[in-house]
Amino acid sequence: MNTPPSPLGAERTDGSSVRIGALVPLTRPGWVEAGRHLLAGLELAVGDVNDAGGIVGRPLELVVRDSAADPDRAAAAVDELARLGVAAMAGEYHSVVARAAAARADALGLPFLCSSAVLDALTDQPTDWVARLAPAQSHGWQIYADFLLGAGHSRIAVAAEPSVYWASGTRILRDHLAPRGGTVIELDMRALTPTAVCDALVDHRATALLLLVGHPEPAVPVVKAVRRDQRLAEIVIGAPAGQPEFAQWAALLGDDGAAIPFLRYLPERLGPLGVRVETALRERLAQAPSFVAFEGYDTVAVLADVLRSHGVDRARTAASWPGIAVEGTRGQIRFSRTPGISVWQWAWAPVQVVDRDPAEPDRFRILHTG
Repeated sequence: MNTPPSPLGAERTDGSSVRIGALVPLTRPGWVEAGRHLLAGLELAVGDVNDAGGIVGRPLELVVRDSAADPDRAAAAVDELARLGVAAMAGEYHSVVARAAAARADALGLPFLCSSAVLDALTDQPTDWVARLAPAQSHGWQIYADFLLGAGHSRIAVAAEPSVYWASGTRILRDHLAPRGGTVIELDMRALTPTAVCDALVDHRATALLLLVGHPEPAVPVVKAVRRDQRLAEIVIGAPAGQPEFAQWAALLGDDGAAIPFLRYLPERLGPLGVRVETALRERLAQAPSFVAFEGYDTVAVLADVLRSHGVDRARTAASWPGIAVEGTRGQIRFSRTPGISVWQWAWAPVQVVDRDPAEPDRFRILHTG
């Protein structure tokens, strides 16, 4: 791109590209596989927009920055993207990183459509600058808790690492399960080896273990230890954050990675747009696309619709969230103010609890919908 960046928020009239900034975890310690799927969805949608004539005749351009799961790096990237004159910002997978990006976007007056991060408190105060496609953590994890109760689990252990996201998830589970007779037992993964986790599960008579930890470490060693402990043959392992969604999970764990329920944000059946996008994503990724790839596609579809209708002025984009009605890959997308959520929220994307079929680990079984 050789043209100089426009002043902040300025409307270009020279026929140059309309730019959207994108935050994506592309290097460790970020979840690189999730980032690859998110970027594939974003890029595919940009290509489709441009094939259909762009933004009122101007090409749409994605300006990608690697967040690497680092909140400070993400905040600096938001500053850079704002200086480059992007019309809006998209993306991010990690909740803590998206929270830092959202705070910076709000401070700068840069519209940010968050693709995948679910932390309820994406900003400290209500803002008109930020909207989100992914269901809030409280919504999805309460559905997951209902699934556990329905499957007969009331003594639930959580193997958790320290993080705002994991702590929030534990609190949501406890608050939702306690009034219904459920107990949440916290296992501090800073202090426990995988073998010690197994001993604690036996001591606490837990019937389910939820992995609120990073992937592949320590999630993979914990799964292997539990699967090999004959005392725990009946225990259910769960991963509400979605670690088993990605191919690397199956590659590292094989049969041990099957029958581990997780949250996925897809409908039971895709409509025509979703089917077409799924086919294109599968070709682009050389594997089945995750729900994260669909979130990426839908992010650009929404922003392109806004930019066509309202131009590239940032304030007009932010003011347009409540009036949006866009057909996405997983249903019609509208934004509203939702109690307890500080940003404009799609309430809600479809939510499933699924697992990998033990008889065919590349196939997913839908266990529960919400």
